[in-house]
Amino acid sequence: MVTGHQLFINLAYFIHLIQNKFLKHSEKDIEGLRKSGRIVARVLLEMINVLKPGITTFQLDQTAGKFLKLFKANSAPRKMGFPGNTCISVNEIIAHGIPNKSVLKCGDRVNIDVSAEHKGYYSDVAYTVILGDSNHETNKLLECAKRATLKAVSMSVAGICVNRISKIIEEIAREDDFTVIKNLCSHGVGTQLHAFPENIVNYYDPEETLILEEGMVIAWEPYISTCAVRAIETENEWNLTTHNKSDVAQFEHTVLVTGGKPEILTTLD
Repeated sequence: MVTGHQLFINLAYFIHLIQNKFLKHSEKDIEGLRKSGRIVARVLLEMINVLKPGITTFQLDQTAGKFLKLFKANSAPRKMGFPGNTCISVNEIIAHGIPNKSVLKCGDRVNIDVSAEHKGYYSDVAYTVILGDSNHETNKLLECAKRATLKAVSMSVAGICVNRISKIIEEIAREDDFTVIKNLCSHGVGTQLHAFPENIVNYYDPEETLILEEGMVIAWEPYISTCAVRAIETENEWNLTTHNKSDVAQFEHTVLVTGGKPEILTTLD
């Protein structure tokens, strides 16, 4: 006789097998994801090359549109109804910033998040920069956020539990007296922008038992703050901020999980 507990275990295992069918990528899939990753990396680079005081975020986004078209790629945010090719978040807007005609100035903290689809495959990359001079604390925040992302990427090896990586991200933030925005997550990527696993928290959760497997593709994007732990909506349906307008920095890479050294997909050769 099968007990209720055994039935639950069997069902959980069956669901795990079904999910794994979507986690495993063929060589064709991986090549498609590599191509998509190189495209978003190139678009981000071209945007950074023209980023300077005096430009508007709308003009910056037009540069993205030009290169997405050149590479025959589609803006992932636009496919979701977002009014821009990319998310460009400035100062107190920490995510999903809508490109507009406001002029950027020296000292502005600018986050550029590029996600795109090419021939059915998605990739996601982001970068935060300060225009012109910045104070020591701001530089420290950006360095911490970048270090957290790169550490998560380097740990993306088959067999490691996701919460071990998330714990390290949180520890890196705490070491510099910063905090993690807890309701903005990293996520899987594939034939959708947000694929399984869809919500990877960037802080330690003892109940998270997901083990990384070879062939998974993850977009790591921890948001590190000077003193906030949650993102909140603004007056429109897209822009996110914090309750205290604290500084936030985010860097993002899409990485292929392997049995050895992880492969960053969102870099240029």
